[in-house]
Amino acid sequence: MKTFAKKASGAAKLPHLAPQGNEKVVKSQGPFKPRSEYVNIDAINAQSGRITATTISVTNQHRFGELYVDFLRARKRVFIDHKHWDLPQTDGMEFDQYDTPQSSAVVVHEFGRVLAGVRLLPTTAYCGCYTYMLKDAQRGLLQDIPQSVLYEEAPVAPHVIEATRLFITPDVTAERRMIVQMQLMQAMASSANAQGAKFVIGIVPAIFQRWMTRLGFSAVPMGPKLNIDGDNTQAAIMNVSSAVAWDQIKGAQAA
Repeated sequence: MKTFAKKASGAAKLPHLAPQGNEKVVKSQGPFKPRSEYVNIDAINAQSGRITATTISVTNQHRFGELYVDFLRARKRVFIDHKHWDLPQTDGMEFDQYDTPQSSAVVVHEFGRVLAGVRLLPTTAYCGCYTYMLKDAQRGLLQDIPQSVLYEEAPVAPHVIEATRLFITPDVTAERRMIVQMQLMQAMASSANAQGAKFVIGIVPAIFQRWMTRLGFSAVPMGPKLNIDGDNTQAAIMNVSSAVAWDQIKGAQAA
């Protein structure tokens, strides 16, 4: 695998992050829970008025009716119908090789209508020849994402989780977009933290630092700016070790 000599700016801020290889992974503080011991993955139901954020996994999707199916259908509308990405689909649902029982979906919804969502997948996941998206891109397995997507070797650690297929549906009005974005990011951070992760990595808009600051989060780049499928993007990492649930934020603001 190609080794990238360029170092990510701000890497010193991430002492617990280490790439896969001969180097010993530095353990983060606190134990990491196996998936069977997740405490909060079933209960990340953060409310803001009538808007709810729910984390769905293969073990709990039966509790939420058609919500997971609607999540996949919303992905199809956003990525295939709107963005015109060439992705697999069936029965109006978009899916790929990373939608496995190892993944989970964070879905923001209102009255049964999906407003936004994101998929989470541990960096320790694997299924056949595939692991997770950024690592597989670096390995040359993904045609549309260049191998140079990361400055360094993709991390494989239980305290690092990948976020992909992040979206907000086009029918969310401009007036509501900020609250939906904020709730999605907070629910993503809380869900990742509940799964034992301290960091979330993924491909985000190239203006992510300004975007994340506006939403009250911080992140640092992990790779160069790239144009992928018409979007100006960049791999980045977000610290979620201090993530709290949305209802806790609302309670603190009310106090």
